[in-house]
Amino acid sequence: MASGPAESFVSLCWVWWGGGRCRWAVGRRGRGSVKKIHYILVLFVFFAGDITQKGYEKKRAKLLAPYIIHIHTPVEPPPQNDVQPPAPSSSSSSHAPPPSSSSRYRERRSHIHTEAVQAALAKHKEEKMALPMPTKRRSTYVQSPIETRTPPDSSSGSEDETSVRRQSSVVAPQPPVNPNLQSPDSWINRSVQGSSTSSSASSTLSHGEAKPQPQMSSIVSPAAPSQNSAPPPDVTAVAHPARGPRVDLPSNAVVRGMSRGQSRSSMMETADGVPVSSRVSTKIQQLLNTLKRPKRPPLSEFFTDDSEEIVEVPQPDPNTPKPEGRQIIPVKGEPLGVVSNWPPALQAALARWGATQGKSPALTALDITGRPLYTLTYGKLWSRSVKLAYTLLNKLGTKNEQILKPGDRVALVYPNSDPGMFWVAFYGCLLAEVIPVPIEVPLSRKDAGISQVGFLLGSCGVGLALTSEICLKGLPKTPTGEILQFKGWPRLKWVVTDSKYLTKPSKDWQPHIPTANTDPAYIEYKASKEGTVVGVAVSKVAMLTHCQALTQACNYCEGETLVNVLDFKKDMGLWHGVLTAVMNRIHTISVPYAVMKACPLSWVQRVHIHKARIALAKCRDLHWAMMAHRDQRDTSLASLRMLIVADGANPWSVSSCDAFLNVFQSHGLKPEVICPCATSPEAMTVAIRRPGVPGAPLPARAILSMGGLSHGVIRVNTEDKNSALTVQDVGHVMPGALMCIVKPDGPPQLCKTDEIGEIIINSRAGGNMYYGLPGVTKNTFEVIPVNANGVPIGEIPFVRSGLLGFVGPGSLIFVVGKIEGLLMVSGRRHNADDLVATALAVEPVKTVYRGRIAVFSVTVFYDERVVIVAEQRPDASEEDSFQWMSRVLQAIDSIHQVGLYCLALVPANTLPKTPLGGIHISDTKQFFLDGSLHPCNILMCPHTCVTNLPKPRQKQPGTFGVGPASVMVGNLVAGKRIAQAAGRDLGMIEDQDLYLTEALQWRAQTDPDHVLYVLLNAKGVTVSTASCVQLHKRAEKIAAALTEKGSINTGENVVLLYPPGIDLIAAFYGCLYAGCVPVNVRPPHPQNLAATLPTVRMIIDVSKAACILTTQNLMRILRSKEAAASVNIKTWPTIIDTDDLPRRRPPQIYKPPTAEMIAYLDFSVSTTGMLTGVKISHAAVSALCRSIKLQCELYSSRQIAICLDPYCGLGFVLWCLASVYSGHQSILIPPFELESCLSLWLSTLSQYRIRDTFCSYSVMELCTKGLGTQTELLKVRTKHRLKLKVLMIAVFVFQARGVNLSCVRSCVVIAEERPRLALTHSFSKLFKDVGLSSRAVSTAFGSRVNLAVCLQGTTGPDPCTVYVDMKSLRHDRVRLVERGAPQSLPLMESGKILPGVRVIIVNPETRGPLGDSHLGEIWVNSPHNASGYYTIYGEESLQADHFNTKLSFGDPQTLWARTGYLGFVKRTELLDASGDRHDALFVVGSLDETLELRGLRYHPIDIETSVSRAHRSIAESAVFTWTNLLVVVSELCGSEQDALDLVPLITNVVLEEHHLIVGVVVIVDPGVIPINSRGEKQRMHLRDSFLADQLDPIYVAYNM
Repeated sequence: MASGPAESFVSLCWVWWGGGRCRWAVGRRGRGSVKKIHYILVLFVFFAGDITQKGYEKKRAKLLAPYIIHIHTPVEPPPQNDVQPPAPSSSSSSHAPPPSSSSRYRERRSHIHTEAVQAALAKHKEEKMALPMPTKRRSTYVQSPIETRTPPDSSSGSEDETSVRRQSSVVAPQPPVNPNLQSPDSWINRSVQGSSTSSSASSTLSHGEAKPQPQMSSIVSPAAPSQNSAPPPDVTAVAHPARGPRVDLPSNAVVRGMSRGQSRSSMMETADGVPVSSRVSTKIQQLLNTLKRPKRPPLSEFFTDDSEEIVEVPQPDPNTPKPEGRQIIPVKGEPLGVVSNWPPALQAALARWGATQGKSPALTALDITGRPLYTLTYGKLWSRSVKLAYTLLNKLGTKNEQILKPGDRVALVYPNSDPGMFWVAFYGCLLAEVIPVPIEVPLSRKDAGISQVGFLLGSCGVGLALTSEICLKGLPKTPTGEILQFKGWPRLKWVVTDSKYLTKPSKDWQPHIPTANTDPAYIEYKASKEGTVVGVAVSKVAMLTHCQALTQACNYCEGETLVNVLDFKKDMGLWHGVLTAVMNRIHTISVPYAVMKACPLSWVQRVHIHKARIALAKCRDLHWAMMAHRDQRDTSLASLRMLIVADGANPWSVSSCDAFLNVFQSHGLKPEVICPCATSPEAMTVAIRRPGVPGAPLPARAILSMGGLSHGVIRVNTEDKNSALTVQDVGHVMPGALMCIVKPDGPPQLCKTDEIGEIIINSRAGGNMYYGLPGVTKNTFEVIPVNANGVPIGEIPFVRSGLLGFVGPGSLIFVVGKIEGLLMVSGRRHNADDLVATALAVEPVKTVYRGRIAVFSVTVFYDERVVIVAEQRPDASEEDSFQWMSRVLQAIDSIHQVGLYCLALVPANTLPKTPLGGIHISDTKQFFLDGSLHPCNILMCPHTCVTNLPKPRQKQPGTFGVGPASVMVGNLVAGKRIAQAAGRDLGMIEDQDLYLTEALQWRAQTDPDHVLYVLLNAKGVTVSTASCVQLHKRAEKIAAALTEKGSINTGENVVLLYPPGIDLIAAFYGCLYAGCVPVNVRPPHPQNLAATLPTVRMIIDVSKAACILTTQNLMRILRSKEAAASVNIKTWPTIIDTDDLPRRRPPQIYKPPTAEMIAYLDFSVSTTGMLTGVKISHAAVSALCRSIKLQCELYSSRQIAICLDPYCGLGFVLWCLASVYSGHQSILIPPFELESCLSLWLSTLSQYRIRDTFCSYSVMELCTKGLGTQTELLKVRTKHRLKLKVLMIAVFVFQARGVNLSCVRSCVVIAEERPRLALTHSFSKLFKDVGLSSRAVSTAFGSRVNLAVCLQGTTGPDPCTVYVDMKSLRHDRVRLVERGAPQSLPLMESGKILPGVRVIIVNPETRGPLGDSHLGEIWVNSPHNASGYYTIYGEESLQADHFNTKLSFGDPQTLWARTGYLGFVKRTELLDASGDRHDALFVVGSLDETLELRGLRYHPIDIETSVSRAHRSIAESAVFTWTNLLVVVSELCGSEQDALDLVPLITNVVLEEHHLIVGVVVIVDPGVIPINSRGEKQRMHLRDSFLADQLDPIYVAYNM
């Protein structure tokens, strides 16, 4: 920050106050440290929202104004611990029950995870740095429309959860615990006095003011004082106390290098190279300072990349905790009792109750308001089920053809709001002995996981679907009224099961009810972690046994009432509420999801009204009821004897249960009633806590170290309370079951007693198989555990439950997570639910919706990376969201010791949902990977979490393998052939001393009417021609005008300012006739004078031009008012209009005394942004023209077509010089005419039967992309929908126009870069069917020191393509690989070396020659080398180094010119014209453009190619570095809502393919990346614009 001149500078400090309040303090600069002042001001910059420095200064001055008068009495900031607790909210405290002494520990437990998070964040309160906040265009942040009502799982708790805050409480330190104590009893806290951290999503809730807490158990580590609200932390680093303060930097440094149209003093930068006028660059500097800390793991664990082998994963830390207990012994459940009245089959139970208890209620359904809609009795259930069974077996199809047979699979499609129809359908299928497959109701083709449901139906062979009439009407339909065919679904026949459509069976028909056997009874669907939906088949005996086991474990009795809040189609809702309920004649009250959204307390009301004995719910339902309890004060839960928590296996469920008990204990809820359980679709019920006895001790709790859990071992948390996890037991194993704990990875080896593993079950009451998937079935349902030696412990098969846990004292089962939610990061296990809980514990929770957070991992760079996606509330500001994301990153890093890779916030109601409102994780992950998530805020942290990058390479001397100490034997160096190649000899030329002026005069005399040039317009019509004599006479007129009007002396420079045409050619030869030195300059663009005219002015000034030759239109532009706004038009040199010159001849035509004199100056802006002019002598011009003539076989009878910009390089030579020298006719096509008619160039080739043509990459790309657009228009206009590819349609267009390119023998792309293989291949493929030969397209290569090194001629071998290893290329080595090999890069030969040209590959550091297939700088020796740079600064040393340099050994006499390009020479098997083996030159890239990152050399085009492939919306991209950060700029061709999707995709692809971490991602509009006339990206101009805040980006992301 620049310091002001006044000594009484006032600093503004933002001091964080308790509960999120702040206090402003003003003090003299001398009273505070420079570091604190700098941090506060920078923090203000990032959160103020102003982009420019000017805006920042204005806002700062405005805010400081009220405090200037108080400078003499500064207010000191309060101490950090001076926290003022806010008063509790009256709305919440008035209804909160007075906490009893037995409930105080529960209240503390409900807050314990929030305290842990706040304590973790408080560590970074004193020292931190401001994080660069993303820059976003306002239009990018578009909130999605909010639905009519937000579900209560996300918003109902937002008011209460932060309205009441507790005071900080200090717990006395506890005596140390022996860390070596590994007894299972030490994991469990048997007392009821408290527990440690519970990572609960609802642990941030508080109900009533907290009271002083009793001392915790000795197993709990002492709690640190909580912080009510911590300031935004440093996400990636902890500033070291010893680090010095950040000093304000001076703003008087000057930028090194000069950009186009900008003076050397126009951009100011700090001492670190950051322009002070740029807020963007300031953020980059902040990011750099933030990343200055070592990353985990320690450096010793990093691996070294040898560039030849694939990257390896770091070895695990030897200090990793390992299990030390004995091998676990299988745990056996209580015996399954035999009861005399248990039915032989479940259908028999229904038949019994339907006959004997017909009026007994079986099911009560509720309407949307929560009131009873209907009651289904057992009599009605039995009769309707029998009618359905009879209809299915006898009334579908014809009499002779029965559609359904016993054993067929039938889909049940019923909404969650209609349980009665489902019950009838399910039991009707059982009675008909067909297998029901319950699925969710499809709403549209875009439903989450809809195609995977089709996979389930297909694997199960389902061809018939049962549904209700109302549901059938609501299904999406085609315009003809048919049911929509959903993606991936088999063809289904739909059957309505309403009573009016069923047939009453005859009196003699009775359903067959066999004794339960091993045949499948039903199939329950299950979605895997990857999103695949499979069907778990449950046999009839397993279904019956499971009901018996649940009856025994839960002590179900006849006639009880059960309230079911769960989904009745699967899992606990089906097992308890549909199957076991019928077996025991239980009255089930089904509360659908829609009712819970409207009235979250409805299930509690049903318990109160019906005096229900059992309730089935999830933690979500407990949370909703708890938040709405104040609306119902007279509800009573005293009748409940069992509250079964279906997701009680989740570690964070403990605090939800505690908080619910704390609220409803005053309503009669007993502590022993809460019964968590553990279930899975495969093993069904694994364990359940039995109903307790009143007055008995509360269940046990385990207080575990999260660090130990991440390594799969059980360790007591005794050191850091913040990283402790409290889990509750899920009771004992089910009756009749046998349980083991095995390792989740590899063979099913038994775990040790202090080891976390997967729970496997052997029981008759479990799933049998994945229906239709025998291969997957064996790995899950037929597991044989083995001991440490790999020997099976028996022959009994077990079933994998997918639950991770351990066995505690008393054979209690503890579950700490699921395999599906397991994230393996760097060899450590992390539970997705724990990360969700930590994220929700970061206050304020008002930023995101509760229950709408997805946590998953993606594989990037050989490891799993954690991604969190949450739905953002519409009222959350960007600053609040960014602050919340920053604190979540720090909390997870501190508590879980894992770094987040990406944290994204999406608009409300945009994440894919499951049918019951949960987040569909696999679809969310797929959206993230596909770039269709559309986040509104995103924060990438690859710098902090990617710790397995290879070590930065340390360059060693002799890296290239060949140096001065090598031994030379002939043409061999270090055992390899010297990498050199040469074109054929120019030979003895009779006219070798012929100047171009003499050539033109000779042709005007010998063949005056021969047409040399033909200029076409956009319509393909000839607008002007020039024969030999016409060109000669026009040149004479211009020479006379220069002598008379301009008073030009011989040797003075004259600027040629013309559009592409014959006027430019005539002016060039007029200057040569007059003895002047022409300087060709691109004219300014009339619509963009402010950007283009300064470049013209710069070249005029640098070249010291004495005169300007131009047209009337351009002369008016140069003297216009618009031009005066950009440059000083009064100081133009003499301007001569050449449109209407009188017929005059010069006194004489100038002839240079020597051929080494300068013929013209060639000015060009390089891709690095440097304006360079080179001197081209007359001898070089003649040699170059002669070389091109021989290579391309150009003679007077030949025609060539040129579609190039004629202002510099080889394009100017072909446009202006070659025809005069060789005598061939050149058809000139200005490239800008293609904007009006894309087919102009190709139509001309066909019309004139051109054999040789020259173009630029921009022209080729314009034709390729433009024709794609035309073909799309053609497809729209075509009435028949021909299923043709775009390429075929493009061919059709050209065939219709009569275009035939079979005449084209060579199409050469003129460029100074690596050949664009993808573009040339696309062009060849696109026009193959209109006659273009695949051998025709080739490339040329030139540079500033030599305008034409390579050019594909008419003879010789075709250009060859090789594949090199990219990893070796980064180490300046070339390793050839096969096509399709990993990390392979295709490179095409850059044309044949021109006659008279010699090239050699040289080490740019040692300047010694290299061996064959070694990467080095291309040096060239040729008679048409440029003479040197034209400069006004007298940089003789630079000129000698580039144009007249010598090898350090080998051939020290030859003078070489350095092209500045890296490449290599490879001897091929092909033969050249002389019969020798052909030496191919491959250009890799410009040496000045290479990026030196991590000690490796990267070429921008490689990274840009990868980025362009990352997403369909990326039109173009460019990369550059700034202060060691890689910056990627991508043009967005799609909607702006795709902008933030590109950030993780770009980061991923660069990390995967190039092993680099992107520092900044910039998303801009199409056309922002500057490209010159040759189609080359101007990356340095782009960098300057970015740092000067001139890009107007859509989004700028700063990766942490």
